[in-house]
Amino acid sequence: MAEARVKDEWRRTSALMALIANCHRDPKKTKAFRPADFDPFRKPDKPIPVGIGILKDVFIDGKVPPCVAAGR
Repeated sequence: MAEARVKDEWRRTSALMALIANCHRDPKKTKAFRPADFDPFRKPDKPIPVGIGILKDVFIDGKVPPCVAAGR
């Protein structure tokens, strides 16, 4: 019950945070924020597919993946 109350309070807080962020953003440079962008309890939209080779490169060899190095 306490967890549901915390999630409900965060939903309200994240809506206010999105409103404030959208008031202060430059519409030509950034897209509009959604309350889900500020909600710490939201689930990710979709998992990011990553191969085991990339995980090995990052966590064992300490290399930067090519997609991050290219700036994507």
